[in-house]
Order: sequence, then structure tokens, then C-alpha cells
Amino acid sequence: MADPQSNGALTARPCPPRLPGAPRAGVVHLRHRHTERYTVVGNHLAQHRELSATAIGLAVHIQSLPDGAPVTVKALAARFSEGETRIARALNELVRAGYLVRTRTRDTTGRITTRTFFKEHPGAGQLTERAPAHPSPPSPPREPRTPTPPPPPPTGSAAELLSRLRLTDHRLLLSTRDVHELVPTVTAWLAQDATPDQITRTLTAGLPPAQVPIHHPSRFLAHRLTTLLPPPLPTTPRGADSPEPSRPVPLINCDGCDRAFRSHDPRAHCGDCRSRQEHPAA
Repeated sequence: MADPQSNGALTARPCPPRLPGAPRAGVVHLRHRHTERYTVVGNHLAQHRELSATAIGLAVHIQSLPDGAPVTVKALAARFSEGETRIARALNELVRAGYLVRTRTRDTTGRITTRTFFKEHPGAGQLTERAPAHPSPPSPPREPRTPTPPPPPPTGSAAELLSRLRLTDHRLLLSTRDVHELVPTVTAWLAQDATPDQITRTLTAGLPPAQVPIHHPSRFLAHRLTTLLPPPLPTTPRGADSPEPSRPVPLINCDGCDRAFRSHDPRAHCGDCRSRQEHPAA
């Protein structure tokens, strides 16, 4: 039989009114909107499947602390009734779950110190410190940047050659900046005694089919200009060491018999006529 004093103590407490739509069993939340001194805790922590109740409670407590508050085992053991062993075990759970991060750094004096970070959501990205309670005053607004003016149109024979390539193939349309970048390479071709027509034919020969686009014409032309650069023309003048190539002896007709033979003397006779002249018949 139940203790009447116990039953009386239970019935003496005021019962909250039944809320419409509230479940008949289980917890019923009596909501209150906090406007100060509250901490937002994610369900990923409050309903964590692998953390103990001690670890979840410590995590909520640490999250509510201001930056700089001590969260060592001794400091937390002095705050709660759990012993140091149980608190140390719960802190290790938070480390394994990614909520608590400890790093070692060396200060200006060379001393190694341990810093502790609490991540309010381990799966939300990189580690970032919470903003200070009193943020620094906003920096003065920056002056609007003046847009960089475009470079002036390039001039010269090399620039004119590059600008006219689009007349040969519309896919070789270059911007002013592209022409400025390619002018030095074309100038190197001209210095090798390559004519503008030769350079144009080299750059536009064997292009992809007309239906195939050239997405980066400047890179395409830069590759051809670099890999196909011709060598300089020889500068040694022709002289005794470089004789003129020999020419074949011309054909002439003999005045005596009209036979064709080769000779540098247009009035010469063929061998038979010379032999008859030298040895006439008796």
C-alpha cells in the first residue's frame, strides 16, 4: 500500500495545464524564449549517440563559458561533483568526437604552451575562434578602386600582322592585350629575315577544320611562334671559299656538218670536222 504522506506530497504540487495536442506519455516541453544569458546548442551534440551524459553536459557547459575560461580537469572537477577521473574520461570523449581540440604552440620566449579550442560544430568546416565580445571598431571604408584603363592599341609591323590574322580566319581574333603579349615573338621572326607573308602563312597553315573552335587563339599562336621560329640567314658572303656553282657546257651546232655538240666557243667545229681539217684526204 502506498504511503499517504508520499501520495499527498505528489498531489500537493500544482500540475501544469494540459496543452492541446500534447502527447499522453513522454516529456512535454514548456517553452520559454530566452532574451539574455543563454547558449545555443546543436542537436548534433545534445542528441549525440556515442557521447556519455557526462561528456554532453561538459560540452554544453564549456560552450557557455567565455573565451579564456579554464577548462582543465582540475578546474572542471572543482565546479562539478564528478571526480577528476570521470571528467578526464569525458573530455577525452569530446576530443575523439572533434568537439575539443588541443594544440601546442611555442611563444616568443620559446616556451611550449597548450591551447584548447571548442568547436561548436565539428562537421561545419575549419577551426575558427569565436568573435570577441567587444569587436574592434570597423575599419574606414575603402576608396573605390579606379578601373585600370586598357592598354593603348599596339603599333608597328608585328602588331599589324597579328591584328590582320582574323581576316584570314575569324577564329584568330586577338584582343589588344593578346597582341601586346605576342608582338615580341613576331618581332623575333622579323629579325630572322622572315617576311610578314611567310609568318602569316606559317601561323594560318593547317588550322583545325572550320567547325572546330579555337578557344584560346593567343595560346595557339604563341605555341606556333615559339616552336616554329626559323634560324637566321647565313651571313658569310660568297667568295673564293664559296665558288659559284658550275654551269653545264652549252650546246652549239657545228658550222661544217650542222651536228650539235657542247662547246663554250660558238664558232668551234665538232671533232670529226676538226679531224678532217687537220688531216685532209690525199
